[in-house]
Amino acid sequence: MGQLASSGQLRMALVRRALIAVPLVLLLGMLSGVLANSGYDNPWFAGLAKPAFMPPAWAFPVAWTILYVMQGLALAIVWQARGARGRGIAAGMFGVQLALNLAWSPLFFAAHRVHAALWLIGLIFVSAVATTILFRRIRQRAGLLMLPYLAWLLFAAALNYGIAAMNPGAEKLAPAGASTQITL
Repeated sequence: MGQLASSGQLRMALVRRALIAVPLVLLLGMLSGVLANSGYDNPWFAGLAKPAFMPPAWAFPVAWTILYVMQGLALAIVWQARGARGRGIAAGMFGVQLALNLAWSPLFFAAHRVHAALWLIGLIFVSAVATTILFRRIRQRAGLLMLPYLAWLLFAAALNYGIAAMNPGAEKLAPAGASTQITL
C-alpha cells in the first residue's frame, strides 16, 4: 500500500481534468469570436484589403479549435501535476494570456482598433511565451503543446500588421452598407 495511485488512476484523473479544461477554453474562445462578430461575415472586416497570405475563412475556426484544444490539454497536464513547484503561477499566467487572447477579437472585429489589436497580439505573445516556459518547467509535454499557439500568434501578428498597413484609417471605416442618412 505504499503507492498512492496507480498509473491508470493517474491517467483517468488527467482525463477528468481535460474534460473540464478543454471544453472551457474552447467555449471561451468561441464565445469571444461569436460575440465580437469575428470573421469574414463581419461587414467591416469584409471591406478591408487583406494580405496575399491571408488564409481562407474556413482555416480560422479549424486552427483556433485545434489551438484551444491544445491549450486546454496543456492546462490539464499542469493542473494534474500536484505538488509541482510553480503550478499556481503557471496557471495564473495561463489565465492572463487567455484573457488577453479573448480580448483580441472584440478589440479588432467589434471596436475596429487594428493598431491596438496589433499591440495586444504582442502582449499575448509575451504572456504566452512566459506561460510556455512555466508549463515546460512543470511538464515538458505541456510546454510542447503550447508551441503551435506561439507560431500561430506570430502568423496572426503578421496578418494584423498587413491589414493595418494596407488599410490606413481602418478604425474609421464604416461597414459596407452602413449609412448615416435617415430615411422617412
